[in-house]
Amino acid sequence: MNRDLEKYINDHISPEDQVLSDLFRKTYTSVVNPNMISGHLQGMVLGMIVNMISPLRILEIGTYTGYSAIAMAKALPKDGVLHTIEINDELQELSMEYFKRSGVSGKIVVHTGDAKEIIPTIDETFNLVFLDGNKREYLQYYNLIFDKVTPGGYILADNVLWGGKVSDPDDNEPMTKGIREFNSGIKNDNRVEKVILPLRDGLMLIRKKE
Repeated sequence: MNRDLEKYINDHISPEDQVLSDLFRKTYTSVVNPNMISGHLQGMVLGMIVNMISPLRILEIGTYTGYSAIAMAKALPKDGVLHTIEINDELQELSMEYFKRSGVSGKIVVHTGDAKEIIPTIDETFNLVFLDGNKREYLQYYNLIFDKVTPGGYILADNVLWGGKVSDPDDNEPMTKGIREFNSGIKNDNRVEKVILPLRDGLMLIRKKE
């Protein structure tokens, strides 16, 4: 998406929450790979989806600095809870600060470590899962969380177009291969309905059949 079009879109959607705007700037001035942050447009989409399906339990794999977690948690019902997993413990202080500033810290359960080890220890079922962790491990995450997703529940997977690299048969970089393997796995899984939205770097919406 070119910058003029992105600006036009952002000018014609609901304004960005001030705490999220501050977090976005803080991420870009103090964190490595700041382009990993969700940002205003994706944050609005995630929040809108949460408002539409009213989940009581959300699982996020890949907290980063907490933007997407805040966007979703703010849209949760009063008794809703979001579990979020981040492998990089150096980011926890920053995300926790902004969880508190946004007023959603009471709705968020933070897990630090390898998602593949943590997921089996969470004794919950989820109405919504957001995958945004290590792209090489997407299919592993999917297999681990599938039975924890309620019938009719949703799984959202970020970065499924990976800058267009997924359609290049000559690109065998590990991240690209991981995303491509995930996309193929979902395509062939008749337990779910799925669609890919060309939002930013590609967002796949997956619905577990009832």
